[in-house]
Amino acid sequence: MPAKVTPRRLADMLDSDEDFVLLDTRGDESYESWHVRGAKHFPFDADESLTDDRKAELDSLVDGPDRVLTICAKGITSDHFADEMSEAGYEDVAVVTGGMEAWSQVYDSVPVDTGGTAEIVQVQRRAKGCLGYVVADPESGEAAIVDATRHVSEFRAVADDRDWEITHVFDTHVHADHVSGGRGLAEELGVPYHLSEAARERDVSYDFEPLERNEVVEVGDVQLKAIRVPGHTTETINVLVNDEAVLTADTLHVESVGRTELEFSGEEAREGARMQYESLHRTILAEPDDVTVLPGHVNVTSDGEFERGEPGDPVCSTVGEARTTYDLLRLGEDEFVDRLTSGDHEKPPNYERVIAINRGAEAVEMQEATELEMGPNRCSA
Repeated sequence: MPAKVTPRRLADMLDSDEDFVLLDTRGDESYESWHVRGAKHFPFDADESLTDDRKAELDSLVDGPDRVLTICAKGITSDHFADEMSEAGYEDVAVVTGGMEAWSQVYDSVPVDTGGTAEIVQVQRRAKGCLGYVVADPESGEAAIVDATRHVSEFRAVADDRDWEITHVFDTHVHADHVSGGRGLAEELGVPYHLSEAARERDVSYDFEPLERNEVVEVGDVQLKAIRVPGHTTETINVLVNDEAVLTADTLHVESVGRTELEFSGEEAREGARMQYESLHRTILAEPDDVTVLPGHVNVTSDGEFERGEPGDPVCSTVGEARTTYDLLRLGEDEFVDRLTSGDHEKPPNYERVIAINRGAEAVEMQEATELEMGPNRCSA
């Protein structure tokens, strides 16, 4: 029976540049839209046998004694493929357990040094590029969670490892690319769950503690200020941490900005893009140059690479860097609006259903949520 490799172990192998070959057995469309960095494509069906012709094709991808890992959507076909490889004489073959479905649930916790008094940990969802945060006052040990995915244990582990007590949970907006775990986490802990007061306009159907414009929530001696920045969505807020960092969600990414047509479409598309321009230039870029920018997403390419930075390193920039070097932010308002509303950009998979779930209008089971979220986030313009 072939050996098993967990997705976390696969991530560590990639990070340490271990010598192996990763073979992805999914179909062409699935592989081309999203795969693990460095994976080679060898489509293979669950009922297929490794014929001589296919073995010759396989030999061209695998160099003799190389260790081989196999991966598919859920770990079923790749398990069968690994058996076929072993029977064909390949000696060092292992299966990535759970396949791409499990790969989409690998996280890294990355401390961010802003030079200030708050402690901030960026929680990176490696395969999707979702970025959430744990923000703490190290003196009191109080902490807040911002933009938790549904894998809330990853966020709780950050706090538990440091003996921090989670006292507040925030969502910056109604997310379109992943199912939020924020509300459930707050209920589980018995702490306030915050959204912008404008979330009522999105027909959010559950109770939350609304944040007014510029309202400050204190976490120990750390101040979290809710900044209204409509554009990505009407109710989006960013969170200013002690005037040393700003959690910019899908307003400002590293070297890009958040897209606007997931809520705004048709005749409203230009209005949403204009809101985004105003939020960026009149609010975010009005902060001092040395304020650290911590976005809510980083794009993950179809080849499984972070477009900016590397997994395990902080994904961040500064207000000054954004103002002076980002091409989109150097455009005039009309040109910016034209750029954001031109073309037909691919949307996150199942985004309308994900939005409905995050508004509380529909319920979802864990397995369905996993399938809804498969693929990269596609939240950047």
